[in-house]
Amino acid sequence: MSNPFNQQAPLPGIKKVIVVGSGKGGVGKSSVCINLATSLKEQGHKVGLLDADVYGPSVPRMMGAMNQKPPISEDGKIIPITRYGIKLMSMGFLVEENQAIIWRGPMLFKAIDQFFKDVEWGELDYLLIDLPPGTGDVCLTIAQKVPVDGAIIVCTPQNIALVDASKAVDMFKKINIPILGVVENMSSFTPPGSTESIELFPRGQIDKYIEVHGLNKLTQVPFDPHIGACAETGIPLMQGKPECEAVNSFKSLSEQVVQQTV
Repeated sequence: MSNPFNQQAPLPGIKKVIVVGSGKGGVGKSSVCINLATSLKEQGHKVGLLDADVYGPSVPRMMGAMNQKPPISEDGKIIPITRYGIKLMSMGFLVEENQAIIWRGPMLFKAIDQFFKDVEWGELDYLLIDLPPGTGDVCLTIAQKVPVDGAIIVCTPQNIALVDASKAVDMFKKINIPILGVVENMSSFTPPGSTESIELFPRGQIDKYIEVHGLNKLTQVPFDPHIGACAETGIPLMQGKPECEAVNSFKSLSEQVVQQTV
């Protein structure tokens, strides 16, 4: 039986492919991915962002690109939507926002394949892929289609999130994707006018897990209401807010990603 990972083919013009996953939903993975992309762009890199959550795409809304339809080139290629200097592709550009995608595995495989082969990504330093929750079809298909240079795990501090994040770590190890490290998201909250941080979630074993498994903690992103507000209005925090602790966390994250993928 042939090895499905032998089908991998580098994407022309794209230097590095980075996936961002969490194993579950609701931990702010898309926010981290979007602000990482924006921070990389501000460093002078050419960046693309692929929203691989076919069933629940959120990148169009979070990047202020709702109801936009990507044009088709003369040779039949899909031209990504560009926002804030970042090239975007998402199933959310191809269907109405409230339209359910009811597909079995083979249709998912075909969609992901088209996102790679039929999209005119052009020259990119980084293609970031915002993975869907879970460890199933989409993640495996991406790993089989293209060489992935690194994975970032997003997790909130409590054990209920860590349980699923650890499954994502296990998956990446089994399919031989290098793990760049873990982003602890919504790590704490400092109320306006206060210097005392509050932990919004019961702190679990995330630090112990990271240590035992030899992973890097890339950064801790504090809970900041502006992140949610920016997502609702379609403006990445890195684009819409001046210096703050969360902005500094995303800058640190992008710097470490560059260092680890040189």
